[in-house]
Amino acid sequence: MRLVLSWLKEFVDVSASAQEIAETIGLRGFEVASIEPLDGRDAVIDFEITANRPDCLSVLGLAREVATAYDLPIAPPSTDPGARVRLATLPAGASDRIAVSVHDDDLCPRYAAAVADVMAASSPAWMASRLVAADVRPISPIVDITNYVNLEIGQPMHAFDHAALAGAEIHVRRARKGETITTLDGVARTLDPEMLVIADRDRAQAVAGVMGGAASEVSARTGTVVFESAYFKPASVRRTSRRLGLKTEASTRFERGADIGAQAMAIQRAVALMEQIGAGRPSGPIVDCYPRPREPKSIHLRRERLALVLGVPVPNSDVVRILCRLGLEVAPSADGWDATAPTFRVDLLREADLIEEVGRHYGFDKLEATFPVMTQPAPPPDPRIPRDQLVRRLLTAAGLSEAVTFGFIEANAAELFIPAATERTQSPQSTHPSTSSGRALMVSPSNHPGFAFDRLVRIANPLSAKFDTLRPSLLPGLVDAVAHNRRHGRRDVRLFEIGTRFAPEGETRSVALAWTGGAAGDHWSGGAREVDFFDVKGAVEHLCDVLEVPARFEGVRAPFLVTGQAASVVVADGAERDATIGLVGQVTPAVADARGLPGQDRVLVAELNLDLLARARVAVSDAARPLPRQPFVVRDLSIVVPGALPAEIIRGTILAAGRSLPAPLAAFSFFDRYQGKGVPDGAVSLSIRLTFQAADRTLTDAEVQRSVETILAALVREHNAVQR
Repeated sequence: MRLVLSWLKEFVDVSASAQEIAETIGLRGFEVASIEPLDGRDAVIDFEITANRPDCLSVLGLAREVATAYDLPIAPPSTDPGARVRLATLPAGASDRIAVSVHDDDLCPRYAAAVADVMAASSPAWMASRLVAADVRPISPIVDITNYVNLEIGQPMHAFDHAALAGAEIHVRRARKGETITTLDGVARTLDPEMLVIADRDRAQAVAGVMGGAASEVSARTGTVVFESAYFKPASVRRTSRRLGLKTEASTRFERGADIGAQAMAIQRAVALMEQIGAGRPSGPIVDCYPRPREPKSIHLRRERLALVLGVPVPNSDVVRILCRLGLEVAPSADGWDATAPTFRVDLLREADLIEEVGRHYGFDKLEATFPVMTQPAPPPDPRIPRDQLVRRLLTAAGLSEAVTFGFIEANAAELFIPAATERTQSPQSTHPSTSSGRALMVSPSNHPGFAFDRLVRIANPLSAKFDTLRPSLLPGLVDAVAHNRRHGRRDVRLFEIGTRFAPEGETRSVALAWTGGAAGDHWSGGAREVDFFDVKGAVEHLCDVLEVPARFEGVRAPFLVTGQAASVVVADGAERDATIGLVGQVTPAVADARGLPGQDRVLVAELNLDLLARARVAVSDAARPLPRQPFVVRDLSIVVPGALPAEIIRGTILAAGRSLPAPLAAFSFFDRYQGKGVPDGAVSLSIRLTFQAADRTLTDAEVQRSVETILAALVREHNAVQR
């Protein structure tokens, strides 16, 4: 709201400068966007008005705040001839020049109209300059008057060309199905029965609370106008504005809640301005349709409650002064005050609202900075907070940067990451030592919370098509963030995000990461390589280890991941054994291209369900154990196995064989994988490092050899392995 200082002084005699006023009102909850000097020692203060204070989208509303802050009287609009802001004296009743019918008093509880004859005139310089300062373009005297009244007292108005209203009738009704109207911006719009219109006998002439129609627009040929001043249901105006994609000064005020007591006063002010600038005169009474008048809301304010909430007692005189200056009627009671909120204060609904008003103007700087007395121990912290901090610290240490993306995304992006069903299957690269897979199995994402959800949650009234869906996964936002960085010249992008994802069944907390470019930063020694599946898989493994969740990987087929470069993360042990907790893999070129990534980029992603990870934790003893006193023995074993054999199965065979060996198997790892000369087609050579160690003795070569032979025999028996 752009407040012109000279305009403000018509309501309150304040001697403070624009800078001082901005600082004072800023401390009372109104953010100051800017202060702009004008000619003649005038100025414009641009306030950011919060959605709960539509009354302050006007000069009069802000004047009340200034009057309260400086303890000054306010000069309200009045019919008194000597009033600074004068209202015309008009009777109320039926008019022989316009008939008004309200067919839906739920969507339009009050509608006022008055007829006025127009005379040739132009907008005076003072009016035009104030409109320009308030960022409103002067158009014509009648239109300028309606805009002036809107800015001055906060009541949107509209003027119809009387001659264009068929039958000299106004009907406030719902639009008919398929009904169309060309609005003042020249756009033909199709309406629906959920929208309210202002119509004449034959057709719609305005979209209620949003914009007038071109057919009844006031022009230089207009001889008689009908002023409209109404109250429309906020939800109805908000819904209509969004469906039509049309935001106006009027809709901004109506959808927040206008003053249902200001309709007649707005017409009186418009007629007074009309007479003042010589643009016309009234012709008949105000037709005021107000079938169910609303009673002002009464709120009881307790003295003890006020002191308890603010933390300091406020003198009774200050409480009464503040509330009265703000326009409330206040009467004392046994334990406090009974206040009646005016109709323009739609935000005053309960005792806490009055306490806030007193606190704002008494001065939060007067509240003592004392720590509240603790009467009970502080509750333990939410376990999700340290968990998320640990995940954040771990991934940051791994070289990733945290990203924060929107919870609202476009449906097209979400659908790319929603598999209707994901197939667990053997991967073509499943014999790689760092991958694993089980038998082919179709897995429904809705039954496995580690996967992206298979149904979208649409937003009923999205701000735009870019934000029409709640994200079912963190991956769409992260992939778009990677694309944004790549478009701006970043080659290596490593991002992660911790956030909430949404499904019809509810919300879950997850962590996701996206990685493209180099596996590590450039180094003078060379040896740089591009990130691959196993880099991201390693980060996921490390994350599961730190969270004490035993995990294994099974190859999957998901429509947004490259076949053979995708795996599901499955709990390997504990109460949640075999539960799927996430996915890891390479994004398909088609999906990458759809999100604006260069075609040659390899983008690796992963996502884990943090809520399920917390439940899958297997507690590990923190007891200190002595370091081994006995030496360990290492043996390397190379075998040739079928290329389609999953490494996880080989791992399981070694673990099973290692449970009863002469030499205890302390650890083992895959350290080489080879295909080529000397290895049959369709087969692969794997090198395994076996580490043996006993806690109570030194192992003999014979014990170690028998143990190696036992493991080899199991591999030959189970997988037809051939030792190299």
